[in-house]
Amino acid sequence: MEALIEIQHLSRYYGDYGAVQDLSFAVHRGEVLGFLGPNGAGKSTTMRMITGNLAPSSGSVYIGGVDLLEQPVRAKSSLGYLPEHPPLYPDLTVDEFLSYCARLHRIPAARVKSAVARARKRCGLGESGKRLIANLSKGYRQRVGIAQAIVHEPAAIILDEPTVALDPNQIRGIRELIRELGKDHAVLLSTHLLPEVQSTCDRVLILNEGRQVFAEDLTTISGPDHPPALIIGLAYPPEPSVLLDLPGIRQVDVLQSGRFRLCLDGASDPRSQIAQWVVDNGWGLLEMTNDSGDLEQIFVALTTGEAA
Repeated sequence: MEALIEIQHLSRYYGDYGAVQDLSFAVHRGEVLGFLGPNGAGKSTTMRMITGNLAPSSGSVYIGGVDLLEQPVRAKSSLGYLPEHPPLYPDLTVDEFLSYCARLHRIPAARVKSAVARARKRCGLGESGKRLIANLSKGYRQRVGIAQAIVHEPAAIILDEPTVALDPNQIRGIRELIRELGKDHAVLLSTHLLPEVQSTCDRVLILNEGRQVFAEDLTTISGPDHPPALIIGLAYPPEPSVLLDLPGIRQVDVLQSGRFRLCLDGASDPRSQIAQWVVDNGWGLLEMTNDSGDLEQIFVALTTGEAA
């Protein structure tokens, strides 16, 4: 699949503090990637760098294959962005505001009207074009915010907390819209809501303390055939790369306090071999439990170190 957002070894430091450290991932056309993490994990800093509002200390950002740092105007032309607090003008009508945004995105004057009508239709704004934004409900204002992000038909869309403060019916409508957008675009969705990720996203990436600690297809987490996994705790843990040499291990996720999530290949039950290997190497086995693959349990384990 075509990578429309590509991040390579992205870092941002404030003095000695690493807000984001060596982050690499990609979002492809036709996919919605859920971007999760606790407060202070580095999500907002990452999104500010991806959108060109904050310079990285190191690393690269590519939007539609274009280097954001080398060709910022060209790269940003392929990007649509909905911040957590949409920059709406309440004294304008919906059409006036979207027309203004279309001109900011350099859409030719002859195409502005059709571009606005198309964005309004895709976002379920119907006949709201002549209504003042100030008179719209919170849910409809959020739809206007998404409409301004797609009015220029960008390849990639970044949505920051798109359903915050909405009621259940409004949330349902926005989630349906996000799933629809994910068919034609690459969508990066930042949220604190696990049900939102599970209902709208194809993949999930979890950030903690500025580092990527988990990246997985949602089907492998919650699907009926998701690969089994173990949580192990070690008194004297080795480097994660060493654990990949254990029998039947296909991936190692680092938790906290000497704990790891071992994704198994499913071919056999390697628990006895893993226990023996740990003993032989003097790593001190403190815990070995099955992991059910529930996203909430994974999130808690990765970001707090609590038992799954």
